[in-house]
Amino acid sequence: MDLEMKTLCEPDGIEVNTQPFVLIIFGGGGDLSQKKLLPSLYNLFKLNKLNNDSYILSYGKKERTQDQYRELVKTSIENSFQGEKVRIEDSFLEKFSYLSGDSEKLEEIDEINKYICNFEGIKKYQIIFYLATPPNLAKNILNLIQKLELCDKHFVKKIVMEKPFGVDTESAAKLNKNLNEIFKEEEIYRIDHYLGKETVQNILFFRFGNSIFEPLWNRSFIDHIQITAAENIGIESRGNFYEKAGVLKDIIQNHMMQLIALVAMEPPANFEADCIRDEKVKIFKSISNMTDEYMSENLVLGQYGTGKINGENVAGYRDEKNVNSDSNTGTFFSGKFHVDNWRWAGVPFYVRAGKRLNQKLTEIVITFKIPPLKLFGNACRDMLANELVFSIQPEEKISLSINMKYPGMENYPHPVEMNFNYSKLDTISLTAYERLLVDCIKGDLTLFSRQDGIEEMWRVLDPIVAYFNKINFKFPNYSAGSWGPEKSKLLLEKDDRKWRI
Repeated sequence: MDLEMKTLCEPDGIEVNTQPFVLIIFGGGGDLSQKKLLPSLYNLFKLNKLNNDSYILSYGKKERTQDQYRELVKTSIENSFQGEKVRIEDSFLEKFSYLSGDSEKLEEIDEINKYICNFEGIKKYQIIFYLATPPNLAKNILNLIQKLELCDKHFVKKIVMEKPFGVDTESAAKLNKNLNEIFKEEEIYRIDHYLGKETVQNILFFRFGNSIFEPLWNRSFIDHIQITAAENIGIESRGNFYEKAGVLKDIIQNHMMQLIALVAMEPPANFEADCIRDEKVKIFKSISNMTDEYMSENLVLGQYGTGKINGENVAGYRDEKNVNSDSNTGTFFSGKFHVDNWRWAGVPFYVRAGKRLNQKLTEIVITFKIPPLKLFGNACRDMLANELVFSIQPEEKISLSINMKYPGMENYPHPVEMNFNYSKLDTISLTAYERLLVDCIKGDLTLFSRQDGIEEMWRVLDPIVAYFNKINFKFPNYSAGSWGPEKSKLLLEKDDRKWRI
């Protein structure tokens, strides 16, 4: 059953602040830039959503000529189209310049200054610094930015920080302190690309824009909540990063905490950035503290071994490039969290995330309580609970399962789904990175994390990391292509529940 979308008014389209900008990308030749930033900038350019009087300076460690870097930009964009032929305009490529230097040695400060000051009427520009670099370089790059003279002019400046933001509560607090010496809080854009996805944004609109759901959004009607972020790919070329971060710091500390907050938060006073972020921080503060005994029973860490993905043999984590042969880094996590407030008391939040799982799947499942009486006799013994599913990937859609009577003489329940799929809309939809870049240019902080939110998310995660660091694991404990360790399945089964998929 599909839902038809009725349009009450025509959307105004995607508006962008008309102020021109200079985007300075640290790590402009890196993996993140090539896979996400450069294609996103090109798509926004094609949609005429970038001010034509805007430019990009990429700063990287590798020596390159201007022509070599522009060829890299071109190749990155062509790769993002997955084999489709694309003609990239020279007018776009000409917006790029490249400087080589070592962020650890604070090189090329004068050259960056000179580049910025060459723009006529620099005061009309906003300067956006984007750190597309490993987190260990953040402090050095901030030192470099602090030493920039920036033409002795006053202009709007912003900084975009990628996750993970710090490695624990203490380091995150220090990084925030370093940032606040150079930037005001309203100039800091801590990015989490999950929050740019349409379905994630729609959680709040769905909840607070429909009076039939918000009255049910509490412990009286909801049995439990599941959040899954599964990938069938491995760590690819990120061995060095993953050995330091693992699944806990790569996914749980940011993506999962944000999704829990969006589902659980109270209605904000309005949809201004700080009102929404205030409510999310309250949820982070309400997530229960866990004892070692609780974590032993209700948290699962895993690491993938060899197996098959789409019928092909794949290597185990310990055989990946730049990974220790006896590594105890987790590539899978599942656990049961509780939000200790009036609305959610007693409602478990089950989360799981991992690499080399059975399929690519990110979803939030709201499972409602089963009706208390079997009014229709024994035939309804296996009546399914109503489920509201926010699918984030591979498709962006929302579905609601309801029970109907199957046609015939007997009272047999039959589950049906009501679906709304974004792919069926005849409209332009930006990717997550495109949306977040637009919001940064516009100065909209709604989908970015605030200083206190970052530190509260680390407060939740630090004890979990400390607990698992004390355990001598026997890894690998799940095969590539499976749904993780057997204990993850038992986590729900002991509560008489099961994962939706």
